[in-house]
Amino acid sequence: MQLGTSKKHTNMKIALIGYGKMGKMIEQIAKDRGHEIVSIIDIDNQQDFDSPEFASADVAIEFTAPQAAYGNYLKAFSHNVKVVSGSTGWMKEHGDDVRRMCTEGGQTLFWASNFSIGVAIFDAVNKYLAKIMNGFPQYDVRMTETHHIHKLDAPSGTAITLAEGIVDNIDRKTSWVKGAVTWPETPEKDEAGQEATAENVVIDAIRRDEVPGIHEIEYDSEADTITICHSAHSRKGFALGAVLAAEYTATHNGLLTTSDLFKF
Repeated sequence: MQLGTSKKHTNMKIALIGYGKMGKMIEQIAKDRGHEIVSIIDIDNQQDFDSPEFASADVAIEFTAPQAAYGNYLKAFSHNVKVVSGSTGWMKEHGDDVRRMCTEGGQTLFWASNFSIGVAIFDAVNKYLAKIMNGFPQYDVRMTETHHIHKLDAPSGTAITLAEGIVDNIDRKTSWVKGAVTWPETPEKDEAGQEATAENVVIDAIRRDEVPGIHEIEYDSEADTITICHSAHSRKGFALGAVLAAEYTATHNGLLTTSDLFKF
């Protein structure tokens, strides 16, 4: 599987929604792969959603904030522009609306909490291990995610997706709960975790330095501990995955995600 190196795709017109570190990295990778950036929308030029340049895009790639994401989808959909998005935190409030727009309303959204190819592989390993662990009740499972100090939401969208993969495959687990949030450099920001029972997967969070993202899943028993871990070295893997997702989305419709793009 030569994802990330193959250039067997049609060159696209891409709009960028959000022009922070991730947006700039996506821009570079998209250009390197032969695509054209026709519109860049950030906080100070929202009127460009109504421009002919934006409407000409085959796909818009959206990386903004939880409070902005849903509104951005609506603006893109109003011009029938397909969206690839890595923004998290909107699903609980707006998930049903977005699903309806993509199933009944003819719109297209490729959403993922994490576009990294490595995380897609890790997610598949996580689900497989959970299926095995369903038969070994002596092991309890918990998770720790670590990110940079600029990431304010906890737990991360990726951690939630991983926890849902565990809950779906282990009968003795019914839901995940937010564990403790630790800020080693600013301990006054520390938060206690929610109350948990044996039926919960606890997700602890650490916010330190400029860590791109670490997700560690630990199965612990009286006899031993089994740990699987994914550690990102930079945001480049996320950015490449988002462009690969855009290439896929250009020729597919509906509500899409990484399990459509990566067939394991």
